[in-house]
Amino acid sequence: MTDRQHHHDIPQHEPGAKLDSGKVRMDLVLSGFPRALYEVGEIATYGAEKYTRDGWRSVPDGFNRYTGALMRHLILEAAGEMHDNESGLTHAAHTCWNALARLELLILERDSVNVSVYLTNHNPIPAPGAPNE
Repeated sequence: MTDRQHHHDIPQHEPGAKLDSGKVRMDLVLSGFPRALYEVGEIATYGAEKYTRDGWRSVPDGFNRYTGALMRHLILEAAGEMHDNESGLTHAAHTCWNALARLELLILERDSVNVSVYLTNHNPIPAPGAPNE
């Protein structure tokens, strides 16, 4: 197979061609974990309502603080407590959200991206009530 063909062997300039070989398969994440991702979305919604939308990105020493929160939720779940007393949501979902927050902050730091500039230029989902572009 050449780099001008994809796994369906349709040449690049023929109808139906899609050169997606070797690209990240995001569909595997969405189709593989729909219920888990929904629960992580519930955590994000809870946090946005409790604090502010995307305010977690500006928390001082966020990486270490989200690491601590992740560990607390893991320990409470290991001790037999399935749901967080405050939110009522699962510790497992809180753990996943904290892991994603840590990863995002780590990637932003690795790539030396200023968080406020990043949000201004790359927020793919407008805030409710924001004008559509």
